[in-house]
Amino acid sequence: MQSVQQHAATTVVRLDHTAVLARDRRLSAEFLAAVLGLAVGAPFGPFLPVDLGNGVTLDYYEQREEPIQSQHYAFLVPEERFDSMITRLEALGVTYYADPHHSEPGRVNRLFGGRGAYFVDPSGHNMEIMTRPYVRP
Repeated sequence: MQSVQQHAATTVVRLDHTAVLARDRRLSAEFLAAVLGLAVGAPFGPFLPVDLGNGVTLDYYEQREEPIQSQHYAFLVPEERFDSMITRLEALGVTYYADPHHSEPGRVNRLFGGRGAYFVDPSGHNMEIMTRPYVRP
């Protein structure tokens, strides 16, 4: 029988799901699904899931009474789907930016040999789409 320490060393840890607070869970889930070209799943208790297709689910949870603290969610997307996501943002009337501080509207960045853009979802979360992962030291 493996010890817990041995098991942890041989098992990859990955994110399975996370709750995303939203003023209106349906509006926010449908917004993100539309931008990314995904589908909203069936409600699961108080959650409305968006399956990212890589084993990770964003579970939208409605919070109307208290302020929602803006969070950052970054999505690594295929290069061949990036342009269609930008087109969907434009069709939705959503401004996208080349930088996380939103000082370069209507532009994309070219970090690490890829492309990326930031935009705000209906609950105020700072979303990012990028075609290359950031290089870490």
